[in-house]
Parts: sequence; C-alpha cells; structure tokens
Amino acid sequence: MPYHSIKDILNICKSTGCEFWQVVSDEQTQEALSTPNAVFEEMRQMYHIMKATVNEYDKSAVSAGKMAGGGGELLHKYNKSGNKLLGDFLSLVIEYAVKTAESNACMKRIVAAPTAGSCGIIPAVFIAYEQYYKVNEDSIIKALFTASGIGEIVAENASISGAQGGCQAEIGTAAAMAAGGVAYLEGGNGECIANAAALALKNMLGLVCDPVAGLVEVPCIKRNAIGAVNAITAAQMALAGIKSVIPADEVIDAMFQIGCSLPACLRETSQAGLAATPTALKIEKKLRSKGTLL
Repeated sequence: MPYHSIKDILNICKSTGCEFWQVVSDEQTQEALSTPNAVFEEMRQMYHIMKATVNEYDKSAVSAGKMAGGGGELLHKYNKSGNKLLGDFLSLVIEYAVKTAESNACMKRIVAAPTAGSCGIIPAVFIAYEQYYKVNEDSIIKALFTASGIGEIVAENASISGAQGGCQAEIGTAAAMAAGGVAYLEGGNGECIANAAALALKNMLGLVCDPVAGLVEVPCIKRNAIGAVNAITAAQMALAGIKSVIPADEVIDAMFQIGCSLPACLRETSQAGLAATPTALKIEKKLRSKGTLL
C-alpha cells in the first residue's frame, strides 16, 4: 500500500495533483488487480445496497432483543409532521441512520461501513446529501472512496473493532469517514478533509462499547444517529476554516491508546456501563429465560 497515514495520502495528492479519492481509488485498484472503472462500479454497487436498506426499511420488523424496531418510522412521521426541530437535511440524516441501524438489528441486509454496529452513519449522510442537494451519484461514489481511505488508515493504525477499542473505534471511525466525505462533496481540499475527519473522531474519543444484553441494539442504534450528525458538524467546521489543533494521524493514535486503556468490561463484553444498569440486567435476565440469549 503506498500510504500508511492521512499525511501520506495528502503528500501523494500534492506530488501527483490527484484528489484524495483518486489516491484511494488507485490503491484499491492495484490491490484488487482490477481496473479503475471496475473498482468504481463495485463501490457504486455498495452504495446501491445502502440505498436499498433505507428504501426497503421494514417498519414492522422487531429485533431479537425486542429493543429495536419502528424507530425509523417514528422519525419519518415526525419529519413529515411539519413540527420537526431540525432542518430537512439533518432530519433525513437522523431518520436514515436509525433505519439502517435498526435494519441491522433486525437481520436485514446492510453494508458494514466500517462495521455492522456503525452501519447507519455513512449511508445516512451520503444518501441524504444526494437527495437534498441533488448531486450526481458519481460525486457520492468519490466521497465514498474518500471515506474508505480514512477508514483504511484507522484500521491499520488503530482499530475499527468495539471489542478492541470501544465504541469510539466503530461509531467514531464511521463519523470521521463520513465527515471527510462530506468535506470532499462541499469542495474541501485534502487538508480540509483531514481536519473534518480529525474533528469528528476527536468528538467521539473515549466512547465505550456497552451493549445491553450483548446485542447490537441499545445504545448502538441511536449512537449511529448521533455519529452521523457529528460528522456533518465536523465537516461544517472544517469547511469554515476551523482546523484541528491535533493532526488527524495523531488523533487516530490517541484513539488507539485510549482503546488500549479501556478495561475489558467496557469493550463489548456487556459487563459495565449501560449494560450493567438495573434495567439492562432485567432485560438480559428476561431474554435468557426465554432462550433468546445463550
């Protein structure tokens, strides 16, 4: 791989004149022993699956733990009521994030981006962006390459696993990826993309992984919505010219160190945090008595 850090990608951009997404696309083309067009179309297929997940959302589906289902429909109705608190774009983002994350909990088809637990952030941000801003799909695909490059760096230098790095590694990484993609869509250069990613990830540092009853339902689904809004917030700050005092690569390193410092009870084992609250323990006991959990 020709790059191992965000700084490496930015240096390649400067030396070749290529955009951030092109550097990532070229690397993925070489790795796959494929052609640029084939890799581009493969990414488009992933995006179409993301769209299908949102479009085919089943409002009647209920998760195995009975803690998820129908939230996306509630948001849809609220957004259509005319009384919503947020603007149209952010309202769509939140709705799509919950719909996608609930679909995962209900065993529907999703794209792990970068993980199943954080699958709602990138689809929500990019699908809502395409719909609201009426951009062509090719632009979104380029944004997805931008996002995937950020995800590659995090995966190599830190972790995208909640079991290893806590929820910051999943929701935080997805938010950073989406933030960088939005910065690209809005005309940001490589430095802006890096700052957007850094700001988004910084906002998620220390977030623990504490799923109730060990299921990817509570608090995971709602965190997808928060992560998606965080991504857009970070992108807007970067586009306004706000820079992350700590460079993106150092933020990624910090996330790794924080993840290593987290006790095992806060890394997907459901032994602490929200998973250890009285209500959560009652839910777990009930699910075990019914045979839902082993």
